[in-house]
Amino acid sequence: MTTPAGFDELIHPPTRLGLMALLAATEWAEFSFLKESLELTDSALSKQISTLAEAGYAEVRKEGAGRRRRTLVMLTPQGRTAFDGHVEALRQLVGRASPASPARKP
Repeated sequence: MTTPAGFDELIHPPTRLGLMALLAATEWAEFSFLKESLELTDSALSKQISTLAEAGYAEVRKEGAGRRRRTLVMLTPQGRTAFDGHVEALRQLVGRASPASPARKP
């Protein structure tokens, strides 16, 4: 079976896919919101965000100072395109397993 166009190995791991989905639903997301939503530690989330930022898929902005400092994350246009392409590729893969397909014997 061939992998559909748009399938992105960088986005596909569940944690990154969940992070991309959250970012796709908003313009900017606070680090604390992402951390709570994904149930990740600070370091685990930081690593995932860094991976996406290095790929050009996410942008990170730090605002404020001291205790009032907050980190915001957003998808870049490149990240949005990659996410949309990956979601479409997943739809194609799932569509191959439609109920109309003949049943396979184990």
